[in-house]
Amino acid sequence: MVQLSPEDFERPFAIGSSRRLIVMLGRALALRCPNCGSRGLLRNWLHMHERCPGCGLRVEREGSDYMAGSLMFNIVLAEMLFAAVFVAYLLITWPRSNWEMLEIAAPVGMAVAPFVLFPFSKLVWLAADLALRPADVRELRGREIRGREPRDDGSGSSSTR
Repeated sequence: MVQLSPEDFERPFAIGSSRRLIVMLGRALALRCPNCGSRGLLRNWLHMHERCPGCGLRVEREGSDYMAGSLMFNIVLAEMLFAAVFVAYLLITWPRSNWEMLEIAAPVGMAVAPFVLFPFSKLVWLAADLALRPADVRELRGREIRGREPRDDGSGSSSTR
């Protein structure tokens, strides 16, 4: 059996790191890289660059569950926002709520919200993931190799490792 010391365990939400988490979430909501704060992650509203132009962080982190978690967070965020708007509308307009308008607006809002919230939810999920699993050198190395020529590794194919 492997013996672990207390230093082997990270404390992602320790008091010193709570400020970093708030900074990373703020950067994500401003559509900036949660890791370094640079702009340029979005190609367009529904597509992101593979890496941050500032620090080289991969936007799609490793792990088979990362994409599923990102999508789940997007849907949950969109539906929670819809529920809050729905309840606020009912509280404001009660007892004269326009149910005919809600029959049309509610499904349209639920279908459109995940697309509108996509870049925000994707970057907030990345910030939360970075708080739990800080980036290592392998994830950040895209920046320094960008300008290099493809190298020949002897296998007949060239790569830009």
